[in-house]
Amino acid sequence: MAMAHGTSIQYEPVAEIGGGAYGTVYKARDIESGQFVALKSVRVQTDQNGLPVSTVREVALLKRLEQFDHPNVVRLMDVCATQRSDQETKVTLVFEHVDQDLKTYLERAPSPGLPPGHIKDLMRQLLCGLAFLHSNRVMHRDLKPENILVTSQGQVKLADFGLARIYSCHMALTPVVVTLWYRPPEVLLQSSYATPVDIWSTGCIFAEMFRRKPLFCGESEVDQLGKILQVIGLPPGGVADRRYTLEKKLPPSFTSANH
Repeated sequence: MAMAHGTSIQYEPVAEIGGGAYGTVYKARDIESGQFVALKSVRVQTDQNGLPVSTVREVALLKRLEQFDHPNVVRLMDVCATQRSDQETKVTLVFEHVDQDLKTYLERAPSPGLPPGHIKDLMRQLLCGLAFLHSNRVMHRDLKPENILVTSQGQVKLADFGLARIYSCHMALTPVVVTLWYRPPEVLLQSSYATPVDIWSTGCIFAEMFRRKPLFCGESEVDQLGKILQVIGLPPGGVADRRYTLEKKLPPSFTSANH
């Protein structure tokens, strides 16, 4: 897949709208069309052959999804690569811009919160977008209210899907702080996982829409596991390997109380 080069001419940054483990996100204006977009960049270590094949492959997959123009998935509009040095290239992903995320949307809802029918509609849209990604073999892996956008018309759009796979192998030197509250046990345990990890996160978000606060608010991986298992319990004794792995991670006070 060919990548365009240079973003400074075509896109004019307007404001910084976010940041995190993957870098800063900017709201920008397409100078030619006047359309607002969101710019997300990552610095990629290059080798003698240029960008790693894994990065190109993942970006190509996200770009291919744009052809379907799914109503509940944020569109990847452009990909730009800017050579910074012999060892580093900045890859900028250009997405359609949406003004608010689900976290903000929930916070702005008047008391006592969103009516059940409205929550049902938001969940239906979220699951439609997720089913589309999964049918195209894309795991989100970082679903949370901040990565779910809501337009002024109430249309849900999933954002940041697949980006973890693009960024993960280029972040070894970057201190990363990612919220644990929506991670399923298998990810916390560093076990193998597949698309069900997104369903767990979706369930946590569903509960949060009603509660108006996160369901599991752990302060560390062990604390997060403990809070989850206080609600759902340990696996049955017959699931020996998984139970043993969990018990090694948890403090003795928790495991002794559950024997």
